[in-house]
Amino acid sequence: MHPAALPEEIEIYRDRMWRREPELLVEDVYAAEQFIDAVGFCSALTDSRRPGPSLFIAVCGRRDAHMPRNVQKDPESSLTWTLKDGVMRRGKVYYSKLAKGRATFIARRLVPYFHTLWGVPIKKEATVLSAEARAVLKVLRKEWELATRDLQRASHITERPRFLRAMDELQRSFKIIPAEVMYMPTFTYIWTLPESRFHEELTTVCTREDSLREVARAFLAGAGMTLRGELARVSGLSAPDAGLGNWALVDEEFAVRMASGVYCLKDLVHLNTTE
Repeated sequence: MHPAALPEEIEIYRDRMWRREPELLVEDVYAAEQFIDAVGFCSALTDSRRPGPSLFIAVCGRRDAHMPRNVQKDPESSLTWTLKDGVMRRGKVYYSKLAKGRATFIARRLVPYFHTLWGVPIKKEATVLSAEARAVLKVLRKEWELATRDLQRASHITERPRFLRAMDELQRSFKIIPAEVMYMPTFTYIWTLPESRFHEELTTVCTREDSLREVARAFLAGAGMTLRGELARVSGLSAPDAGLGNWALVDEEFAVRMASGVYCLKDLVHLNTTE
């Protein structure tokens, strides 16, 4: 099997699991939440040029979905953006910019594992977070909810790039989330603390080993097979950590190692995956 190719049987499996079929496409907020819960985690607005499940691709309902240059006039990208806002408002699944700055949805059951891998404990904030990130977080912990401009003003970070870097840093470390978006009179997000919606999940204690395994399990269950480096690219894990997660699935016989860096669901090994 070519290292960069997937068997057609696996592509068909992904078509079904990732809603890349017209009959399964996502058209409303409830279907979007069901899709996210089924795949465990996914990107919001990536297209077929990036690996992994995506809400945009699920809205398009086809493998070759490409984000157009003019997204404002494209009905599929506009619907995806609308659904993203709706899912964020409802707060049934976790939404934020996480690893590599990508807008990501996480099913509630997986939040404890992602938090274990990327969250920053309170006792480490002073040494891990930047001064700007700590300033923003201090304000938000006092006010609980603030619009972007008000949060920047209250944190006394006058330079916009520094403020935006701090916001991305806090999202990656599971310290803030967008809770609402307003378009009138001007576009702005309303920010809050993730504990307001995911207190139980964020206080659940998980080991790093369990977390790597469960992130790997969620991806493999939806992908059917993962090629070398694919889990790392989709999840943001390092290559060694992705390997540890996949090997843990092999150890419990959930997956079978087909080649170096290539893992397949045990239940799908009977498919013609070696040609």
